[in-house]
Amino acid sequence: MLKEALKKFWGYDGFRPLQEEAMRTVLERRDSVVILPTGGGKSLCYQVPSICLPGLAVVVSPLISLMKDQVDALRACGVPAAYINSSQSPEERRAVSRSIEQGQLKLLYIAPERLVQPKTLEYLVRSHVSLFAIDEAHCISEWGHDFRPEYRELSLLKRQFPQLGVHAFTATATPRVREDIAVQLGLADPVRLVGSFDRPNLIYRVERRDRLVEQIRKVLDQHKQETGIIYCLTRRDGDTLHLTLSGLGYRTLPYHAGLSDEERHRNQDAFVGDRVDTIIATVAFGMGIDKSNVRYVVHAGMPKSLENYQQESGRAGRDGLEADCLLLYSAGDVATWKQRWGRDETPPPDGALESLDAMSAYCVGAVCRHKALTRYFGQELAGDSCGACDLCLGQVDTVPDSLIIAQKILSSVVRQQERYGGDYTALVLRGSQDQRIMQNGHERLSTYGLLAQESQRTVRDWIEQLAGQGYLRKVGEYNVLEVTPLGRQVLRGQATPRLLKPADIDEKRTKTGFSKASSSAKASVAAESWEGVDRPLFDALRQLRRKLADDMGVPAYIVFSDASLRDMARQRPQTLDEFRKIRGVGDRKTEDFGEQFIELIAESTGN
Repeated sequence: MLKEALKKFWGYDGFRPLQEEAMRTVLERRDSVVILPTGGGKSLCYQVPSICLPGLAVVVSPLISLMKDQVDALRACGVPAAYINSSQSPEERRAVSRSIEQGQLKLLYIAPERLVQPKTLEYLVRSHVSLFAIDEAHCISEWGHDFRPEYRELSLLKRQFPQLGVHAFTATATPRVREDIAVQLGLADPVRLVGSFDRPNLIYRVERRDRLVEQIRKVLDQHKQETGIIYCLTRRDGDTLHLTLSGLGYRTLPYHAGLSDEERHRNQDAFVGDRVDTIIATVAFGMGIDKSNVRYVVHAGMPKSLENYQQESGRAGRDGLEADCLLLYSAGDVATWKQRWGRDETPPPDGALESLDAMSAYCVGAVCRHKALTRYFGQELAGDSCGACDLCLGQVDTVPDSLIIAQKILSSVVRQQERYGGDYTALVLRGSQDQRIMQNGHERLSTYGLLAQESQRTVRDWIEQLAGQGYLRKVGEYNVLEVTPLGRQVLRGQATPRLLKPADIDEKRTKTGFSKASSSAKASVAAESWEGVDRPLFDALRQLRRKLADDMGVPAYIVFSDASLRDMARQRPQTLDEFRKIRGVGDRKTEDFGEQFIELIAESTGN
């Protein structure tokens, strides 16, 4: 029953990991907490069973734009769905109510604050509800990265509808957050399904930010005519970067709270509709976007937590195809976040400083990026190499004499009486004649000039790596360096850090700015690849998709995903039966679009 519905409406032949288990839990009307990575098919876990169960599935969704995208996608697949929110007129909301009363809908999307209103609950009691699905369920936990107080009221669902299953879904939740979700919702012995947090189709790279525009341009040039997101820490940074890149000929638009509602919506629609390549945004952008063909995500500054980074970088490659994730960080990013909390004149949220430290350690760490991320969420990734991050691809080199270099750095911090920050310490180690060093007499230190042969950036990176690995700590407003007990072990030769330095750029990178190893890795980690794909045909199919989407007033990916278009350009179907076998093509899409795409394919192949 589930597999038939999946094929009929969504055009998929099989389930992704844990999908079938989650769906069967829904059919059994048991409560559940389901953690699947972005792009892991969470929505299908409740959408497919809703087709198989009698009655109406109610989906809690936090954003209007997300509701609209989900409903548009369901309708394109032939699934009767609707939403109720403040963007609708009273008549539009009444039309949805009539559809519910007549039993014409299978899914209803609604915001949490509207759902818990007494009138809404009374109405749903009479509406033969089959299940409740809570999307972005981490919002219910104060330990989550996007806590929303209105989500806490959803605990009344189990009291009001004790016979129905309540199902919580999210992509980013530590073990602590998972348990808090179950407790706050009052779930009854919920089934807990936790998928792998690893996204093997994402290529993670981390670089110290020093040539921001140049570093970003390498990504954009690698992904010409493809869409992506650049995240900035502040509105000003986003606006400046947009003006710079657009002035250089790149198709970009900004998105942040400082824009008018009209301009934000217009820019978001342009991005979703593939009329602009790159959106430059603050972290406010993305939760409401279900765009599957994002090929790159660049962070121009360090996020405040690994939960945020996992969610934001996870907006790339949701179609399972290869995508690049570049994080550009600076030692000052930590201070920026702390200053932001200080300006708010409120203490940082519980666990915020701990999360910030974990994020900083990720940036300067010497552990496989995929392993570091999954480990943070309580999982261990098997294998020695992920084959899909800068460390495992050899894009950064391990320093062979890491212990000696670390001892020089730590010794210098001690001889400076642990009273100075990273920049100053690097200057001392490089033998700078900076006026402050001379005034302090630090040119007479035994560690003065010990790393004179290295660049300021390299020494500064090593200091950050030592801090990220716990050998140094930063203290106070000015991030003064102190040697930790673990660092004392290094000084005694009882522990050895792993220090990295940037790989030889000329040898490691191709003319596009990415390493040859990275290019080959993409072919192996991607769920789909370009192998056998007729690229000119794919481009023509994309143009047809965009035209159809514009005519329908929906995002292009709702017509077909890039994965489906690649499969068409690979298989070149000539009949509706053959078209129906394309990945992601169900009955409704075959009926609505099959003839037009087959005609274009036939023209391109000369048939």
